Amino acid sequence: MNRDTREVVREEPWMTPRILTVLAAGPLTIPELAAAIDSPTEETTVWVMGLRRYGRLHELPGATDQGYFRYEATKGEGT
Repeated sequence: MNRDTREVVREEPWMTPRILTVLAAGPLTIPELAAAIDSPTEETTVWVMGLRRYGRLHELPGATDQGYFRYEATKGEGT
């Protein structure tokens, strides 16, 4: 990761609405989500894992052919 993890975590309040808005259109992998919000994959991973931990999104069963899981917003979390 190019930036200190603390800097990335501090941006979570601003990134959460962006992530949930993008996921409202359907489930995405972390690389797809990173491209959609124009952020580095490593930073997007930090935000997704935080949202997952607090139940705001969840991973779907089974990985893609590339080995990535898809994530979707928990019901009632989309904007």
